[in-house]
Amino acid sequence: MDIEGTGESTLTLNPVIGLSREDLVRAGLSVARELLLQPAIAIRQVLGFWQKEVDVVFGVSRLAPAPRDARFADPSYRSAVFRTPLQTWLALEKTLQEWVDEVGFNPLERERARFLAQLVADAVAPSNFLLGSPSALRKARATRGWSLLRGLRHFARDLVWNGGMPSQVDTSAFRVGDNIATTEGAVVHRDPILELIQYRPLRATVSQRPILMVPPQINKFYVYDLEPEKSMVRYLLERGFQVFMVSWRNPTAEHRDWGLEDYVDAIERALAATSAISVSRDVHTVGACAGGITLAAALGHLAAKDALDRVASLTLMVNVLDVRRDDSIMGLFATDQAIEAARKRSARKGVLDGRDTARVFNWMRPNDLIWNYAAASYLHGDPLPAFDILYWNNDTTRLPARLHGDFLNFFKHGALASPGRLSIHGLPIDLGKMTRPVFIVGGSTDHITPWRACYRSTSLFGGERTFVLSSAGHIQALINPPGPSKRKFYTNPECGPDADYWRANATEHQGSWWPYWADWLQPTGAGEMDAPSTLGGADHPILCAAPGTYVHE
Repeated sequence: MDIEGTGESTLTLNPVIGLSREDLVRAGLSVARELLLQPAIAIRQVLGFWQKEVDVVFGVSRLAPAPRDARFADPSYRSAVFRTPLQTWLALEKTLQEWVDEVGFNPLERERARFLAQLVADAVAPSNFLLGSPSALRKARATRGWSLLRGLRHFARDLVWNGGMPSQVDTSAFRVGDNIATTEGAVVHRDPILELIQYRPLRATVSQRPILMVPPQINKFYVYDLEPEKSMVRYLLERGFQVFMVSWRNPTAEHRDWGLEDYVDAIERALAATSAISVSRDVHTVGACAGGITLAAALGHLAAKDALDRVASLTLMVNVLDVRRDDSIMGLFATDQAIEAARKRSARKGVLDGRDTARVFNWMRPNDLIWNYAAASYLHGDPLPAFDILYWNNDTTRLPARLHGDFLNFFKHGALASPGRLSIHGLPIDLGKMTRPVFIVGGSTDHITPWRACYRSTSLFGGERTFVLSSAGHIQALINPPGPSKRKFYTNPECGPDADYWRANATEHQGSWWPYWADWLQPTGAGEMDAPSTLGGADHPILCAAPGTYVHE
């Protein structure tokens, strides 16, 4: 794989880059340097803090947490005992941000400093400490201290077994293939990189044109097949589609040399097997997050080979192809130095460990993904929740070092957004030549792949484009089954260059976007046929039952 040109970095920091201790130290030293060079500003802000604190002490402060901040929803925070430390903390938080704004950082440094200041402020929030948490104190009193003993035991467990990070889920509550990833099917193709699962149809007649789903390599495939009521696979089967699923192998250091070209080749083999088994000339393809990047590269390679007759459509979910540094907080530490450090770390180990990837996700939203669980587990002594999405999220995987390096190059140079910059097996990739219909989904509150960044993909492809905006975050936008819900989604048939203009003129729909997507797939289908009575075929015999073997690695 070759990437031509260098150009300006347009990187949105992806968890494949990571956020190391050295990155934070460098950013912290930059902030400290400005503190030393501009003492007058620091003195002024300290005096401002004491003025705010005087207002707190005399009960005239108007500082209040955000109305939707769940950390301080307990009514006791409105009493004098807990209101005073809360307002003191709010004064500190406000002072830190005011200092950052006054120093005069350049825009990128200012955002880094804001991120660091907020990390510090969130870490010392009163809700993270026993004496600042009225609900934890009430529970300790009601249980005569047993909740604190349980919390101490939970803390010791995480210190020993979870790298000092608070656990998020009761992993003993789920077993893959038993009560999660249970849709009936079989592995009908296996190679060193992936297994291909064919699911058993749930209707007597099915669409002749099958669907091939490509999950992200940085997680396991069963995000598409959680508990039955949340399973996208089951929903598609109930709508009469034939469904095939890629299950990536979880690589080890011995697979360090697997790169993007190897994964593209594996997708093309899975596509050929899906077509042969279903006896369909072309296939609907679906990719999410990093799996969508690899799938788009594979379809670009097919277009370069003039072999798009194998493809009926492309669906991309919560996926960014045209990446830019200023898309989100994730780009703040994406310097060339950080990228090369990340490359060296995985080269030494042979893989990028999924646990390191998960930590990046967690520190992007520490209140929701770190301090919330620390308070519940350590201060309240609560048992861990049994939640299928959290179980999947914690069932981490690895990336081989070469693929990790290819992703780093891809993000650094924005290769798929620039025709000809990325080459696969010597053929330059131009997504404008991918002329099949494209369906793209973004999440309105997604902090990992912001929806406006997802929307930019509409300008990359040469065929019909449909964009849907779901009112949810990264995973919730994906796992959005029909049923009672406050969810909504937005559509607009005109996909112009301006995402905000598209949103301002979009139509709001209540409920899940899955039926809208299934209806979009149906007209591009190739008619119906009797459902196959057996799975696999003469050249693709059943190798084992779903969910296969690679998912357990």
